Amino acid sequence: MTAPPNQTHAAPQQQKRFLVLFDFDETIINESSDDAVVRALPGQQLPDWLRNSYREGHYNEHMQKVLVYMAEQGVSEDSIHSALEKIPATPGLPNLFQYLQGYQQDFELAVVSDANMYFIETWLKRAGVRHLFTKIFTNPASFDATGRLVLLPFHSHSCSCCPENMCKQVIVREYLAVRQKERGAPFQRVFYIGDGANDICPSLALGPRDAAFPRRDFPMHRLLMEMSQSAKCKANIVPWVSGEDIVDSLKKIIEER
Repeated sequence: MTAPPNQTHAAPQQQKRFLVLFDFDETIINESSDDAVVRALPGQQLPDWLRNSYREGHYNEHMQKVLVYMAEQGVSEDSIHSALEKIPATPGLPNLFQYLQGYQQDFELAVVSDANMYFIETWLKRAGVRHLFTKIFTNPASFDATGRLVLLPFHSHSCSCCPENMCKQVIVREYLAVRQKERGAPFQRVFYIGDGANDICPSLALGPRDAAFPRRDFPMHRLLMEMSQSAKCKANIVPWVSGEDIVDSLKKIIEER
C-alpha cells in the first residue's frame, strides 16, 4: 500500500478519537520475524548449542547472540533485508490497514513489539504502511561499521510478569499519559491487537470502554479467556482470525459516533 497524495503524514493528532496499538510478530506479520531472518543462514537454522542457550525471560539477550552468530557466518544486511521483505502479512491485515488509512482522522496507530526497530521498519516500509504509524515502541537495532546488526534492550522495568527488556504495560501507560497531556484529553477508546503471552500485560492497562483483540487460539486469547473469570482484564475481549474481523468491529464503533 502506498500513501495517497498529500497524506504521507498522519492527520492532525488532536482530531483522532481512537488509539490502535499493534503487536508485530504473528499479529501484523504471520510468523516470527526472528525465525524468518534465521532462514538467511547458509543452513537456514541455528545450531543446537545456540538454540538451547535461551533462558526464560531473556529472549532479547538470546537474540543478540543469534545476530552475532549470523554475522560470524557471513550473513549480510542485504540477506537479512530480503528475508524480512518475504514475510507474509497475517490474513486480512492489509485490508485492516486500508480501512484505517481511510479513517486517519479518527485513528492514531502505534506498534508495541518485542521484535526490533530494523525488522519492523523494513517490513512496514516494504508493505507501504509505515506512514500510518505515529510511533514504534520496540528494541533498538542497527547495523554497525562491521556489518553486524546490533540489538539492544528497550528499557528496564520492575514488572515481574514480563521479559527483562520490555514491559508493554509500562509503555502503554506512559504513552497514554503523554498523549493525554499533549492532546488535553484522553482518547475516547483504546484498542490493543496482539497474539502472545506478553500482550496480556498491556491489555490490563485498558479500561471498560476499550477493547483487547487477541488472535484466536493463540496464547493471548487462551490466557485472557482464563483470566476473564477473575475480572483482571476490564476491556472488552474481541477474538479475531483475520484483519477483516477487526475491521467489522471498528466499523460498528465508527457508526456509533
